[in-house]
Formats: sequence, structure tokens, C-alpha cells
Amino acid sequence: LVIFSLLLPLLVPVRGILAADDPSRPLPSGAFASVPDLTLREGDAAPAFQAISTSGQIWKSDDFVGKKYVVVFFFPAAFTSGCTQQACLYRDQLQALQAEGIEVVGVSGDLPPGQQLFHRHHSLNFSLLSDAEGKVARQFGVPVRAGDRITRTVDGADYVLARGVTASRWTFIIGKDGKVARKNTAVDPEKDALNVLETIRRLTAAAE
Repeated sequence: LVIFSLLLPLLVPVRGILAADDPSRPLPSGAFASVPDLTLREGDAAPAFQAISTSGQIWKSDDFVGKKYVVVFFFPAAFTSGCTQQACLYRDQLQALQAEGIEVVGVSGDLPPGQQLFHRHHSLNFSLLSDAEGKVARQFGVPVRAGDRITRTVDGADYVLARGVTASRWTFIIGKDGKVARKNTAVDPEKDALNVLETIRRLTAAAE
């Protein structure tokens, strides 16, 4: 059994997370909760954010926002069915997305080792960000619930994969003006990348 020993203290499932409006009030374990003091709407300025990426470096939104479209898709957990479908579709469509001037980044509450394993195993060609404390999710108003652990067999070895929080599956498109161009809170993981591509093509055509 392979366990990421350096992060063992973080493998304990989180029993509650803190709401952004009251850091002292824990959310009910296992219950999705909204962030009442933040509702990010289309047309609002996108928050500046950063987090550790699967490259091991800090990914900063300021390096991309304002230069190209930035797609930020929040997903619940690496190595689960819907999230794998969603991530692999972005992988398969990345060339078409990049041709439209799009930077793709995925965000989940998975700890870095498990997220890196997910990234490597599925040959993902874009960055994933580890948001184990839910800070980036809360900046976008994405509901989160308690984290968890799952066990997966990858290339013949068993891994215990932990996540600090579990985010809702929401996708945001940030325009070149730095504002939220589209917000999808009812994401179909099997079509997300294709829907994003079609949406940005329409936005580009409308702007010409």
C-alpha cells in the first residue's frame, strides 16, 4: 500500500470546513454549503488567485488573465468517474481550445500528491491546482463540503488519496477583460470542454 508519508498529517478526513462569512462557524459535515457573502455573477471582475499546481510551482491567475480567455473548472475529486471524464475531455480538446486563445486550469481539493498522480496517469496537458483548504473555491463562491479519502489502484499499486475539501462542479470562463464571461453551475462533465469551446467561439464572433 503506497501512502504519501510526507503528508500523512493531512490525510485525516476534514470533518468540517469554515464558511467565509464566519471563520468560527463550522459547516455541517458532508453538507454542501453556500457562501452567503459572495455571489460571483457574470460581468463581475474575476478574483485574482493562486495555488500550487501539478508542476510543483505556484500557478498565478495574473500571469494569464487579461491576455487570453481563462477557463477555471472546479471538480470534486480526482480519480472519480465524472471528474476523470471531464478532465480527459479537456485533454482531448486542448489543441482546439488553445487555438481559440484559451488557458485551461482545473481546481480541486485534492492534496498535491494525489492530484499529481491523477495528472500523470491520465496524461493531462494542462495545469491542475490543489485547493485543499477551499480558498480558491470560496473566492469564486463555489460551494464546498468536507473532504474525504479514497483508495485507488494505479498501475498495479494501491494509493490512499486524500482531499481537504470537496468542491461543487462549477465552470467559469474569464474574458480577456478580466471579467466573468460565463458561469456554469450545472456542469455536464462529459460535455464541459465542448460547451466551453462553443461558448468562447460565440463570444469571439460577437466581439468581431
